[in-house]
Amino acid sequence: MIQFDLPVLLWGAPAVGSIVAVLAVAARASRVRHARRWSRRLALEAARGGRWGWLLPGLGALVACIALAGPRWGSRVVTAETKGLNVVLAVDVSRSMLAEDVAPSRLEHAKEQARRLVYQLQGDRIGLIAYAGQSFILAPLTVDAGALLLMVDALDPDLMSASGTDLGRVLQQGRDLLFAGDPIADRVLVLMTDGEGHDSIPGMVAAAATLRRDGVRLIVVAQGTTEPSTIPITDPEGNVIGVQRDPAGEVVRTVRRDDLINRIADEAHGVVVPAELGDQAGAVRDLIAGYTRAPQASSTAERDISRAWVAALVAAALLFLHAVSQRTMALAVLVLGVCLSSSAHAQGPVNTADEAWRAGDFRSAAEGYLAQVQGGGGDEITWYNFGTAALAIGDTAAARRALDRSARSLDPDLRFRSLYNLGVLYLRQAERDSVGAGPYLQAARERLREALLLRPGDLNAKWNLELAIQRQPPQRGGGSGAGGSDPPPPEERSSALSPDQAEQILNSMAEEERRTLLDRNARRHRGRETRGWKEW
Repeated sequence: MIQFDLPVLLWGAPAVGSIVAVLAVAARASRVRHARRWSRRLALEAARGGRWGWLLPGLGALVACIALAGPRWGSRVVTAETKGLNVVLAVDVSRSMLAEDVAPSRLEHAKEQARRLVYQLQGDRIGLIAYAGQSFILAPLTVDAGALLLMVDALDPDLMSASGTDLGRVLQQGRDLLFAGDPIADRVLVLMTDGEGHDSIPGMVAAAATLRRDGVRLIVVAQGTTEPSTIPITDPEGNVIGVQRDPAGEVVRTVRRDDLINRIADEAHGVVVPAELGDQAGAVRDLIAGYTRAPQASSTAERDISRAWVAALVAAALLFLHAVSQRTMALAVLVLGVCLSSSAHAQGPVNTADEAWRAGDFRSAAEGYLAQVQGGGGDEITWYNFGTAALAIGDTAAARRALDRSARSLDPDLRFRSLYNLGVLYLRQAERDSVGAGPYLQAARERLREALLLRPGDLNAKWNLELAIQRQPPQRGGGSGAGGSDPPPPEERSSALSPDQAEQILNSMAEEERRTLLDRNARRHRGRETRGWKEW
């Protein structure tokens, strides 16, 4: 189906063509009249030529107006080839990273540098590992910067069930994750740590030596200072309730261990980015700028391709034909036609919402897509774009409605992307509403399972589904069996409690969580006291 950018020009095209044709007829009559003044013979010769000279300029003007209207039809697949690098970010989330000798804390500073690095390495394949007493792969090698940033924001010591810091294990797991990527590209492990390793030094050194032997490039981004600092302990609300103590009851004071950091970097023939450097992410980017990147191809589909050039070419051919068959006035019409064809070329497919999205102005993009769907011209792709833009600016209600609509598409790729984004949306809502997270997590699991039915091998969808399953709080009471009922959807939760009653319940729950946290910490201290295990 042919569409036009400016359909109003189609109504004026016949009028423009008729005017040009009338002017051509008038020009011929004037030419004959002037010839008659010279001689009768010259007048007869002028009258015999150019009887149909008005037809070609008129048709040329008509077709030129059609070109200006911006006709579109058809679709095409555009394949772009880029070169990517295999990079794994390993971020230390042990309790020593909560020390506030670097504002606001070592961990928050490391997360900020990780975010900037993800932004600056877009196009490279990046994986994410969180580690403390154990290491855990949060994201496999991927080019999805949005998913990576979501995982970086979630980094916290509570992710780890084992406290302490095992540097040897994360070096080994980072090496294994890198070898799952493209073998052509260089492999880079970026380790963000304060250097307080509690495993054996020979184990760390052996793991670093393995990196050197296997050709993995190690970059250690140091965090913290060499001045002793305490480790705060906070309740679920973020209030400081004490400081970290060792099994003997003494206050723990943590420092950056430059000796271990340098020992690991030296053994792996790696590089240390100093903690005192202001732009650590920029330094890492500069270090890996010269590494070998492997080519990778990505394909995108474009619909309603601009075909204005076809009409402009026809108009130019008509005017050229008229120019070679006529003289004088035809040259003027040819110049006019060239100007019109240039204007038609400049008319291009302009979508302000797409331009705003590419410029990073997601709010303007959402408003543009909303105007398109409200005007009745929005298809399923426009609804998907609107939902994605609304998700980017945090308008979850609009994003849910738009993505629900695009998720009904018959296009499997569009349906998968819509369901995946809905799963991410519900996961974000669950993070913001810890009390009522259950229904949101249930909705996230349902959407992500549907997405995996369309793409069973998608690693990002699998990871988000696993995240939704792990975060599901334990059910209390009946459950879904006899006497139980399924949880209501998020928008149907009852608000019958008064504000005072709700505040009392929340306060009591927070106090209970605080006591549970203190009891858990105490049990960990007692359980590991005999082994001398360090929990920071």
